[in-house]
Amino acid sequence: MAFFPKARWLVIGICALACVGVAAWGWHLYTGHTHGGLVLFGNVDIRQVDLGFRVGGRIESVLVDEGDTVAAGEPLARLDADILRQQRDQAAARLAGQKADLARLERGYRAEEVAQARAQVAAARAVAENAAINLQRVTAMRQSNAISQKELDNARAADREAAARLRSNEDQLDMLLSGYREEDVLAQRAAVAAAEAGLRRAEIDLADGVLRAPQKGVILTRAREAGAIVQPGQTVYTLTLTEPVWLRAYVDEPNLGRIRPGMPVRVAVDAAPGKTFPGTVGFISPTAEFTPKTVETREVRTALVYRLRVRAEDPENVMRQGMPVTIFVDTAAP
Repeated sequence: MAFFPKARWLVIGICALACVGVAAWGWHLYTGHTHGGLVLFGNVDIRQVDLGFRVGGRIESVLVDEGDTVAAGEPLARLDADILRQQRDQAAARLAGQKADLARLERGYRAEEVAQARAQVAAARAVAENAAINLQRVTAMRQSNAISQKELDNARAADREAAARLRSNEDQLDMLLSGYREEDVLAQRAAVAAAEAGLRRAEIDLADGVLRAPQKGVILTRAREAGAIVQPGQTVYTLTLTEPVWLRAYVDEPNLGRIRPGMPVRVAVDAAPGKTFPGTVGFISPTAEFTPKTVETREVRTALVYRLRVRAEDPENVMRQGMPVTIFVDTAAP
């Protein structure tokens, strides 16, 4: 009969020791794994990206669904590209025409045009020479009163007209020999550059007809289906970025000097009991704020804290948006 009181006290003693052990373990986690460690509490802050086409059109096909894991550069959806291809072809044809005009200007006038101009100069020179000879003859005849003054005036006018026509034809020949003006060539080169830019833009628009994942992640929302008409920038998918995983936490002012960007940390989550994940302090806010209601700290709620971001590794993909985390900072680390 005396055994039962002793056993009862033994059980009570074991339970007390267990409670003390649990309390000690909790305090050990709370104060850090190493001497001088710091424990912070925060939440997983998964980043999301709204994805849409940079050009408008009709969606031809959607290639992934909600919950699918996608890699960087993987196609997610496609637009009907008929109009985009036509615009690309028009831009290419416009560029070809501008390049042809530039080649014509840089090459100069054709040999046939130069030969024709030379022939016109030769004909004009013959007419001018004949007009000069006729003027000399008429002038001599007028001195002997063999002809009237009117005939002399007509001969002089014909001589001036023939000389002017000769100079005009010679100027035309010089222009053909020297080629087009430099200003015309420069203007055409600018037109070619503009056409090239237009073609590049059309090619970019055609490439943008395929929506691709910018980073590795998981499709959270599929907002549009095949056949829908979308405007540029309209959301088609919402993508959650799984790498890197960012954690949002807060440090109180007394411990602010114990933490700095680049320090290594260990992260514990309830979804993976007994495990910790490596991470790095990435950012500490330069301004203070009041403690958010969702954050646990050892100080009162009105204490000022500083927001910080931690970049964590999640090889097992257990961290989810808003999940509470415990961050252990070894402040003794260099």
